[in-house]
Amino acid sequence: MAFVDFVTPIHKKTKRDYVARVMEGNKAEFAEIAKRFARDYWDGDRKHGYGGFSYDGRWRSVAEAMAKHYNLQPGQRVLDVGCGKAFLLYELMQAVPGLQVAGIDVSQYAIDHAKDEVRPFLLQGTAQNLPFEDNSFDFVFSINTLHNLFIYDLKSAVQHIERVSRGNSYICVEAYRNEQEKVNLLYWQLTCEAFFSKKEWEWLYKEWVFTGDYSFIYFE
Repeated sequence: MAFVDFVTPIHKKTKRDYVARVMEGNKAEFAEIAKRFARDYWDGDRKHGYGGFSYDGRWRSVAEAMAKHYNLQPGQRVLDVGCGKAFLLYELMQAVPGLQVAGIDVSQYAIDHAKDEVRPFLLQGTAQNLPFEDNSFDFVFSINTLHNLFIYDLKSAVQHIERVSRGNSYICVEAYRNEQEKVNLLYWQLTCEAFFSKKEWEWLYKEWVFTGDYSFIYFE
């Protein structure tokens, strides 16, 4: 298990007003809407989620970094757990032609609005119950998804990722290192259920015998 950061440069490109987030209206109501993971979350008003999640090529650098780090080759199988609209899977297909990809997400809306090239390889389902055989993927990753699970489902999801991977896996979740980052996370998040510090996440990974790589998103 090692710390490997692919996502921070993209995360830091977005400017966030944390106080405004909790002052713009009924945040509890907004969270209820966001947790449906339907159109409002992906392509509705910003107060309900992304405020429009469209392809812009920003995930290409992440795909190239992953392909290089894990030495991904044509014919290998890759799974994205919590793929959303699967823009990263699409970029991996471009970075490594011939890569066999699969994605799973709880949101049917996201799958229906994925790029045409990758949509046939996507499945609606949950991270805590992956419908794949043991050791069936050369690389399994999950970015900005598992913190949306309660701890009993989170444990199952981490263990499923470990189960279906042949060795290479990577998880990125939201976390905090200090009180300011904790407050910012609480102000900004809409769908998070697992509010853990960096040290707690690392302890959980060891407790659940996760052997893959990991990193965190911090709200500085």
